[in-house]
Amino acid sequence: MTVIDAHHHLWDLGVRDQKWIDGPELAPLRRSFLLPELAAEAREAGVEATVLVQTVTVAEETPEFLALAADSAAGGGGLIGGVVGWTDLTSPGVAEELARLLSLPGGGFLRGIRHQVQGEPDPDWLTRPEVLRGLRAVAAAGLVYDLVVLPHQLPAATRAAAAVPGLTFVLDHLGKPPIASGEPEPWAGRVRELAALPNTVCKLSGMLTEADRRSWTVDDLRPYADTVIDAFGPRRLMFGSDWPVSTLAAGYGEVVAVTGELLTALTPAERDEVWAGTARRTYRLAPAGGR
Repeated sequence: MTVIDAHHHLWDLGVRDQKWIDGPELAPLRRSFLLPELAAEAREAGVEATVLVQTVTVAEETPEFLALAADSAAGGGGLIGGVVGWTDLTSPGVAEELARLLSLPGGGFLRGIRHQVQGEPDPDWLTRPEVLRGLRAVAAAGLVYDLVVLPHQLPAATRAAAAVPGLTFVLDHLGKPPIASGEPEPWAGRVRELAALPNTVCKLSGMLTEADRRSWTVDDLRPYADTVIDAFGPRRLMFGSDWPVSTLAAGYGEVVAVTGELLTALTPAERDEVWAGTARRTYRLAPAGGR
């Protein structure tokens, strides 16, 4: 079985602070998480390739990630198959900035763009005219757009995806359903509306940290996983570890194992899509040894 981890992060607190890591509950994340540590965890879990995803809205981070992916490939390890970076979608020069990023060392690893929409106070931020213009530039650059949104922002995400049909929208973490409260609505209805659009894909990721981190069970997760499996189908669903944020609730290998339990009702071919096929198509990842 081939496994691609389509969603993880890395950060070095010696390079810059991660100001979002605040409060006692996130204290275990207040250290550097670097590629060698991830590589050891991922290889032990049988992961072939990964997608490194932006963490902060800082322009310097994306070029750093691209260079890291290129250096890793040059060293023969090549774990990072693609990067989802950040740029200011509202900038009039967004198309030129995307072209610049693609021309940088490692620019060929850029596969998508993401913005911390979950932190925007305007629930309709994604449908602002300047944002839609930026999303069209992302599509024109041949990239995808990762959605990190909260349930109340899903309707705007659906309208944005409908307005830019040439862009693939990738829903991170199932749209952050309220797993801890055990109340799937209105999240479930809203995520089904998004999934009804053909240019949308979903990551089976981030569930453990939306559940009760100390006492979650697989049964707590299953209704939410089943909802997106049914709504998107295996060919539009992909695995992501959300490491190291996931370490607040479980180790890397446990996240992989739990995901496997949630996929037991699928056929082997369908499981292969979730584990690798969807991520490979969406992020245009080369086969092992092909990078």
